[in-house]
This record gives sequence, structure tokens and C-alpha cells, in this order.
Amino acid sequence: MAKRKTVAFDAAEFLDTEEAQAAYIQEACATGDVAFIAKSIGDVARARGMAAIAKEAKVGRESLYKALSGDGNPELGTIIRVLAALNLTLSVEPQAAPAVMRREQTTGGTKQAPRRPPARRAA
Repeated sequence: MAKRKTVAFDAAEFLDTEEAQAAYIQEACATGDVAFIAKSIGDVARARGMAAIAKEAKVGRESLYKALSGDGNPELGTIIRVLAALNLTLSVEPQAAPAVMRREQTTGGTKQAPRRPPARRAA
């Protein structure tokens, strides 16, 4: 039996249109996984050319590789500048109500107010 040779998957190789790139980042955002979101933005930046994106976003290329590796922790300002360099924008939409709340609303049950986190006390 012949040995099979495997190669690492690189999403950047398949992100060849702006639509595919935007959809990829949207799907990553839908997961809620912060590391995956950062990595997806990094994949798109690599697909377009990391050096050019870093220059446009006014961030060092090496710093951008690290921040968008999935292990980094980029600042929101960095993410917004990189998205702008990619000709993409950050948008926010309301989440759908949890299934329990939707069921109560449609069956005439009582609607519960969402819980708020406890207030922080001054130290």
C-alpha cells in the first residue's frame, strides 16, 4: 500500500472573491469563537496580500500575522482598520430570541424580562 502525502489546509487559497471572503468572516462571526474570528480575518488578509493590508491598516506586518493567527489577541481598533483595508465593515444585528422566549410569545405565555448582570461595586 502506497503512503499518502497530506498537506496542511490553507483557507486563504480558496478565498478568491470578495463575496467568498466576506461570507467566510460572517460565518466565523456566527460561531462566537473569538480566536476563529481573528484567524478568519487573517486568512482573508493573507489571501489579499498581508504586506499590502498591513501597510493600508498602518500595522506592522509581523504584528498583524501574530494578532490574526488565532493565538493573538488583536485590539478592536486593529480589527476595524484591517477590515477597512479589506474594504469590509463591521456590523451588528440583534440576535434572535432564545427558543424558550419565542415559544412563550407564540403560545400566549408570560414574557420574561432578560436578566441583567449584577452591578459592579466600587473597590
